[in-house]
Amino acid sequence: MCIRMVFMDLDGTLLTSQKTISPHTRHALQMAADRGIEIVPATGCFCRGIPPVVRELPFIRYVVAMNGAEILDLQEKRVLFRSGLAYEDVERLMAYMDTLPVIYDCFQDGWGWMDAVFYRKIRQYIQDPHTAEMVETLRTPVQDLRASICEKSGPVCKMQMFFADRTRRIQELERAPRLFPTLSVSTSIVNNIEFTSPQAHKGAALKTLCAHLKIAQEETAAFGDDFNDISMLQSAGTGVAMANASESVKLAADRITGANDEDGVASVLEEYL
Repeated sequence: MCIRMVFMDLDGTLLTSQKTISPHTRHALQMAADRGIEIVPATGCFCRGIPPVVRELPFIRYVVAMNGAEILDLQEKRVLFRSGLAYEDVERLMAYMDTLPVIYDCFQDGWGWMDAVFYRKIRQYIQDPHTAEMVETLRTPVQDLRASICEKSGPVCKMQMFFADRTRRIQELERAPRLFPTLSVSTSIVNNIEFTSPQAHKGAALKTLCAHLKIAQEETAAFGDDFNDISMLQSAGTGVAMANASESVKLAADRITGANDEDGVASVLEEYL
């Protein structure tokens, strides 16, 4: 089958455990781009939070950010699609999260914002040092998150909460979709839960970008490892789960490749080159 566009998650998929792209995988990406295949990073983060090792790849034009809440054209420096949460939903989410033993943040105006009280507790709730450092770097602490949201002009594109207690997180991951049936509820790391608008998920973003570029969904491949990648794998012509993916992701995929530390992305890409 001809593949014209490839979507790939970052952490646990394209990136190694050391948050780098291996030389083998980078070469495979370059070869694919040289043959006209669009390489599209699809991440839960906002665009400015994408690691430089990815953002500076010369062949990256399109980016799916915030689980599909934004699709950006980096070459033309414009937003192709944006979907934010209704303010009423933001209020309901914050009221709900205030009842839980969590810290939480929001993505608005292309950046991450967190109440200063929560910001000081990041390393209590996020044990992985790479993730904790990333969150600290990509969040600005504010004195009152509610007031900060109201002061900004853009919509809140994503809200997420972090749990120190992973058992409680599993319980809330089962409960949250029932409490917020009109929202997209997802997760991308072992201790978070993410909320976006119902139109904002990676699968919908794949379909939107296919329509924009006049590429059939059957001519796409997608790689992922976590819950927020499932809709993307199911929407692609070929959905590929990493060997390190969770079982639910593997069940949703058409095939399984090697782990992110084993050049799993490269081994599949090379089949199409």
